[in-house]
Amino acid sequence: MADEFDVIVIGAGPAGENVVDRAVRGGLTAAIVEERLAGGECAYWACVPSKALLRPVDLAGEVSRVPGLSLGPIDVPAVLARRDETVSNFDDSGQVRWIESVPAEFFRGRGRIDGPRRVRVTAEDGGERVITARQAVVLATGSIPAIPRTPGLAEARPWTSHEVTAATSIPERLVVIGGGVVACEMAQAMHGLGARSTTVLVRGDRLLSRMEPFAGELLAESFADAGIELRTHTDAVRVERPEPGGKVTVHLPEGPPLEADELLVATGRRPATGDLGLSTVGLADGTIVEVDDSMRATGVADGWLYAVGDLNGRALLTHMGKYQARICGDVIAARARGDELPAMRDLVGGARSPQVVFTDPQVCAVGLTEEAARAAGIRVRTVEYDLGSVTGAYLMGDGYRGKAKAVVDEDRRILVGVTFVGPATADLLHSATIAVTAEVPLDLLWHAVPTFPTVSEIWLRLLEAYGL
Repeated sequence: MADEFDVIVIGAGPAGENVVDRAVRGGLTAAIVEERLAGGECAYWACVPSKALLRPVDLAGEVSRVPGLSLGPIDVPAVLARRDETVSNFDDSGQVRWIESVPAEFFRGRGRIDGPRRVRVTAEDGGERVITARQAVVLATGSIPAIPRTPGLAEARPWTSHEVTAATSIPERLVVIGGGVVACEMAQAMHGLGARSTTVLVRGDRLLSRMEPFAGELLAESFADAGIELRTHTDAVRVERPEPGGKVTVHLPEGPPLEADELLVATGRRPATGDLGLSTVGLADGTIVEVDDSMRATGVADGWLYAVGDLNGRALLTHMGKYQARICGDVIAARARGDELPAMRDLVGGARSPQVVFTDPQVCAVGLTEEAARAAGIRVRTVEYDLGSVTGAYLMGDGYRGKAKAVVDEDRRILVGVTFVGPATADLLHSATIAVTAEVPLDLLWHAVPTFPTVSEIWLRLLEAYGL
């Protein structure tokens, strides 16, 4: 192994891997350092396993809405086995081989900045090695679950997104603290797989508070139909678990405490920068790394440090981290050659990021909500339409419920935000992403004719409701 490379990346998750790929494609040498599994959080404890757990529950919901079809109990061991298969049984050897084929050097160990352009790698056996970068060091360590300072909570060793997606059995009684994406997805997955008593505690007034209000409302209706108890304006005030792995008791502000077999905490994430050595180069440990639109860290002399993905705080989504990484790798290579930098847009800031919440109903959104658009000073007009009244949606099954909303910039007559909520709406989102990202004028978008009878006919209905 060499000791010097053009680019060193700390963190071999999706973002880090994409930086290495683009940098090498641009003619540079690269090394990547990973303490746990190459492939990162998304591949083993987040996006991939969570969707493997959710898919059978989602499909059961679809089948239940179609007359003439029936589905027996879900085979939970088979679901968990399939989940294990999707995460390669927590074996990253295939991913390491891919990194080496790029080609890039793979270092297994804890990576830490050790001064300008220097990275100290500490192996599991305690051995250390210092490697240096001629051009850039890129931080791609992602984020970790944030645990509130509720008395007794940390000591109770609750599940986070890491443990719930890797669960080897389903608890009969589950309490979930949080109302965001992880809380909603995993509450529904665990309940559908056998957690007969599932209670979700939300501090605010609704689920998915960063999305259009109707998204949380429709999802709350689905929770109620499934038997998931939702308590809003509620939070744990104290948690007790006398024995590791034993019964957990969650005390509430009012009323009797909740007893459960497991407790899932899904109240947000924080950047994984606590032990990255940021203080050795003048930055604060444990905080977001501020970057410009080229992903270069601000406040670091000579511009050699970059940060992509969750730890820069711009858009905590795997696909956006990968997008940032592609930009970052291209930028580093272009700067090394003295070339003109590739085009960069405000997409790196997350203002137009697409996102799917894989619940039943699915919640799909891109761009700004109405509230965010108005706060940004945009002269807004919104259009809403009942998805269930579209013929293609009606044919999906009885009792199809959903809603679509478009947020229009009236001065430019373009879409700045779109939200779909309904069963099997995820595949509608990319067309909305193109419309919002490319700023397609509504008068032109009207000529993009959706096929009949599909759910995508919602596009025609939204534009007709707008007046086109």
